[in-house]
Amino acid sequence: MKKIPTYIAIAAVFLSLIAIFYAKSSYQLVYVDVNKLITGYSKTKIAKTEFEKKANLMKANVDSLIANWQEELKNYEKERASLNPKELKLKQELLGNKQQQINGYQEAIQKKIQEEDKKVTQTVINDINDYIKEYGKEHNYKIIFGASGGGNIMYADESTDLTEEILKGLNAEYDKK
Repeated sequence: MKKIPTYIAIAAVFLSLIAIFYAKSSYQLVYVDVNKLITGYSKTKIAKTEFEKKANLMKANVDSLIANWQEELKNYEKERASLNPKELKLKQELLGNKQQQINGYQEAIQKKIQEEDKKVTQTVINDINDYIKEYGKEHNYKIIFGASGGGNIMYADESTDLTEEILKGLNAEYDKK
């Protein structure tokens, strides 16, 4: 009869250890390096390449307008001596107006490029966040922290870093699309 309580005690200790291990692992704190995810994500590279093509095309249009204006300015300098005062004044006004229009267009293009860059970056970040949310649910994590090098996570054991695992899954999911 004395052996039954000993077996029960050993079983209780064993079950307690399993419960503690399970509780500890299900509440483990983990993190991902956000910067590594953004730079390592395949969609980021593709989106940035497409963005750069658009930005370069817009910049080329501005450069073309500036080159045309500079050519007109050179022509004006050449023929300036042969123009009467009225023609001279009119030509100066036209060149001045054109320069203002080009400057306005250039500012608008720069603003559009900045907005496009933000939009592309936000799309990538949204994809990453959505994937991490699903990954966390699937693997029963209560919290997944995001480290960005700005001091929000000052130290973490490397065993709690999910960055590479998340990155592999994120890229695999993107490659399926």
